[in-house]
Amino acid sequence: MLTLNMDSPPGEDTVLRASPEGRAVVSEDQTFSQLTVWLLAVRDHRDREAFGDMFDFLAPRLKGFVIRCGARPALAEEIVQDVMLTIWRKAALFDPHKAQASAWIYQIARNRHIDIIRKERRPVPDELAEDPGTEPDASQVLALEQETLHLKQAIARLQPDQREMIEKAYIGDLTHQEISARTGLPLGTVKSRIRLGLGRLRKELKGLR
Repeated sequence: MLTLNMDSPPGEDTVLRASPEGRAVVSEDQTFSQLTVWLLAVRDHRDREAFGDMFDFLAPRLKGFVIRCGARPALAEEIVQDVMLTIWRKAALFDPHKAQASAWIYQIARNRHIDIIRKERRPVPDELAEDPGTEPDASQVLALEQETLHLKQAIARLQPDQREMIEKAYIGDLTHQEISARTGLPLGTVKSRIRLGLGRLRKELKGLR
């Protein structure tokens, strides 16, 4: 069973443990916007609670995806472990302006599965061989529209000072240092407002139905 232990930061020897019932309470149509907030919290604040929630939500879905692509259950669990550790280590590479969180994560899973198949000198299944550069289908377009709408609604409900920092960081694409220089606010204040804003966004998006 896939598990997550966050007593220490994830590393080579980390054992992942997910609670049996899972902490994520996100309806299926909220997957994309919630994943974005979790991933931003991990990327910018190394937020262990957000990582744990993301693990609880993603692990069974990633495992199902990998099994559908031909992996044995035991191998699927191994791949999911690798993928989640990669997400923790490489979260800094995620850019919400360039890719949906779901697409970024599933591409990591796809690449890891292909690597293993090629090492075993087996043919790559059609489900994995599909060109990732192909045009998105209607469901992907709808999911992106939902993510954009939900995030805009949640951002609009933030406190003005938090909303300003979030918009400058994730819409204006400014670094924390650049925001500090432009606003005259101490760097610590900028980081604190962004952290609090992200925390509020997580709660707002979980509450959407």
